[in-house]
Amino acid sequence: MNFIEQLSPIWQEKWKKAGYETAMPIQEQMIPEMLAGNDIVAESPTGTGKTLAYLLPILQRINPEKPAIQAMIIAPSQELSMQIVNVVREWIEGTDITVTQLIGGANMQRQLEKLKKKPSIVVGTPGRLNELVKNKKLKMHEIRMLVLDEGDQLMAREHRNIMKDLIEKTQHGRQLILVSATITEEVELVADRMMQHPTRLKVKAEDMPMQGKVTHSFIKVDEREKTEMLRKISNLENVKALAFVNNLDQLLMKENKLKYRDAKIVALHSEMKKDERKKALDQFRKGEVSVLIATEVAARGLDIDQVTHVIHVDVPQTIEQYQHRSGRTGRAGADGEVLTLLAYADERHYKKFTKELPSKPVQKILHGGRLVEGNSKTISEKGSKR
Repeated sequence: MNFIEQLSPIWQEKWKKAGYETAMPIQEQMIPEMLAGNDIVAESPTGTGKTLAYLLPILQRINPEKPAIQAMIIAPSQELSMQIVNVVREWIEGTDITVTQLIGGANMQRQLEKLKKKPSIVVGTPGRLNELVKNKKLKMHEIRMLVLDEGDQLMAREHRNIMKDLIEKTQHGRQLILVSATITEEVELVADRMMQHPTRLKVKAEDMPMQGKVTHSFIKVDEREKTEMLRKISNLENVKALAFVNNLDQLLMKENKLKYRDAKIVALHSEMKKDERKKALDQFRKGEVSVLIATEVAARGLDIDQVTHVIHVDVPQTIEQYQHRSGRTGRAGADGEVLTLLAYADERHYKKFTKELPSKPVQKILHGGRLVEGNSKTISEKGSKR
């Protein structure tokens, strides 16, 4: 952990006060590379300490006396950018470094007022940043460090052109950092085109300290019964589940049905207002509801502790997507379960990519208020033996 010794006493002190006993693998690898000024492409699972891995070198390299935006962090969702800003605020407390959040759905005028004060760091979402740059309210040329958090999402089709424009408006000598839980071909293209001999770093889930045991399972269910199955799962004891749906239309339909039935479930999606999203997350974090149902994009980068289950309401399109979502459970030494609601039409696709898992998924059913191994046939056999 000798990278800590490379930091100024103030950051060393804050590291100690935060109670960190050991650094995460991505922090050990990334911090020295960033301090050396290198461009970086880093792959590490969700919740493995990526934010601090890029934030500490940014704080170290910022000159608080210079009234200019020196670092920009871009995130694909409002939630993730809010989470990042909260971490930055904790660390800069008592220093002259300042941070401003620039996200869609928030008051533009207030953001412009804050920009006039020349914050040291800005954290934002692509749409709002692009709008401010186009209106000449935000200048990219002073930025020395640019971080793309959840870079694969930022480089997906919906953001790709905006991101290229933003990157191209920065000075040639700036440092470009891209972090993600999965590295896609689009990310590699960015690395090749826009980075100077980037350092590539990779941390796998098994490299992490204290990984819990994760069970992979599935319940066979008709497509039209999935919403009702979710409602039943939300009533099980000791469940704190993140449930993923592949598209927004399906999610909105399920949300309406579940609200009508007073299920212990909240939804998270791009069409919600900022305060609605905050309320949903708070209810889930506090345990007032037991299932948070979301699309991939809406849940990107969310750091939620003690998730007992990840539920694939829809089978993901790729193994990477499956692994990415599934990485939300079994953290910090706790066990977890990855449960897929498997419709007949998706069986072949599911079997194909779960071959790559370390253990074979087990079939489960809901029986007696619990998730148990077996299928409806084995239960009826048990009944007939009585």
